[in-house]
Amino acid sequence: MRRTAGSSRRSPTRALIAAACAATLLVSAAGCGGDDGSADDGDGSTTVRLGFSAWPGWFPWQVAEEQGLFEENGVDVELTYFDSYTDSLTALATGNLDANSQTLNDTLSSVSGGAAQTVVLVNDNSTGNDQIIAAPGIDSVADLAGKRIAIEEGTVDHYLLLLALAEAGLSADDVEISPLLTDAAAAAFLAGQVDAVGAFAPFTTTALGREGSTAIVTSADFPGAIPDHLVFDSEFVADHPEQVQAVVDTWFDTLDWIAANPDEAVEIMAAQAGVSVEDYRTYDAGTTIFDLADNQAAFEPGDTPANLDFQARSIAEFLVETGLVDEAPPLDGLLDGQFVGAVSP
Repeated sequence: MRRTAGSSRRSPTRALIAAACAATLLVSAAGCGGDDGSADDGDGSTTVRLGFSAWPGWFPWQVAEEQGLFEENGVDVELTYFDSYTDSLTALATGNLDANSQTLNDTLSSVSGGAAQTVVLVNDNSTGNDQIIAAPGIDSVADLAGKRIAIEEGTVDHYLLLLALAEAGLSADDVEISPLLTDAAAAAFLAGQVDAVGAFAPFTTTALGREGSTAIVTSADFPGAIPDHLVFDSEFVADHPEQVQAVVDTWFDTLDWIAANPDEAVEIMAAQAGVSVEDYRTYDAGTTIFDLADNQAAFEPGDTPANLDFQARSIAEFLVETGLVDEAPPLDGLLDGQFVGAVSP
């Protein structure tokens, strides 16, 4: 559900990366709030400018705000909801946010463009809400050979498609990619203009409206491949570790509150998502929220899909192979598990 204005959870294009870097220079020259660009409240305290957009793993932030959980942890947060996910990426890259919830793919794209960003928390993994949906008669990934697939290039769903093709012994050269924004891709599939589509909830609902269509691959088939995170500007992390810790603490307090008040929590999150409570509940299985133990395990170095450093290396290779970046982004300093490590069980 990472929905942009006519777009989706996408890795920035080269043009977007270049624009973000140019805008960063302008922000630095003009000055904005405190010395690091964060909002200075005038009394020496710092407001954390936190952004999020439409995805089930990020709506808990709305619960945190409405229930006063940031305040309970002693941190002043200016929470901003973005209708355009891409706008939230640009806001963090240009110093207009201190933190944002975004995919690992997009964080690595921003880092490739020169942004200094640090992952401090895993919000969730996509475990089914990203799907490759095919027309009747296409029953497996192997059946996609020679078929036309609508997908937004550079998205996590594009990444999912390439993973599935490789597992089936195929490559992008074996299919015909029809590059469309995710909402348009789902509509094109529904209208019978393409043979398959890569999409995420809620656009999967649109696509599955085509009679006889089925999801032949979902993110549940590739555990850990699509992680979503809380990402801070690296300078903010260095200058304000107490505020970063308080925001991370708030995440886990929020999960506790949701567990204790499930019906009220779903009402809050569905309202922010603009869907019914019933529809929102259907997204639960497709997004696995990470608790404290999940987070601490994910930040451990390793060579399995459960390890963030492994996923970062894999996604960096994807970005280079697809031509979205010229060189693999530097991974030093990208992952900082000290904050989830400091949370008491």
